[in-house]
Amino acid sequence: MNDTTKQGKNIAIVSYITIIGSFIAFSMNMDVKNDFAAFHIRQAFGLWISFFALGFLVGHANSIYASMALYLFFIILLLYGFTGALSGKKQPVPLLGKLFQKWLGFI
Repeated sequence: MNDTTKQGKNIAIVSYITIIGSFIAFSMNMDVKNDFAAFHIRQAFGLWISFFALGFLVGHANSIYASMALYLFFIILLLYGFTGALSGKKQPVPLLGKLFQKWLGFI
């Protein structure tokens, strides 16, 4: 693990703790400009935005099974990203991770 990863690890971990944590991590990374932290902030913020957008759509379906599937899918992807941040890896979350890096490039 290189110095850049070690320095950004705490910020990366904070980004996965609720959407507020993503905003806090974003503000923490404004001064430091750590590439590892920015990668995980984009992943976490993308997951949270996707969760709320899909939750809005699934909420209109009024189906307990659709809601459970959304929560399960979200928790698995969030844990995948969180464990990547803990282990110091820059691995995008499955399905959407590469798109988050492209769409949220301003972070």
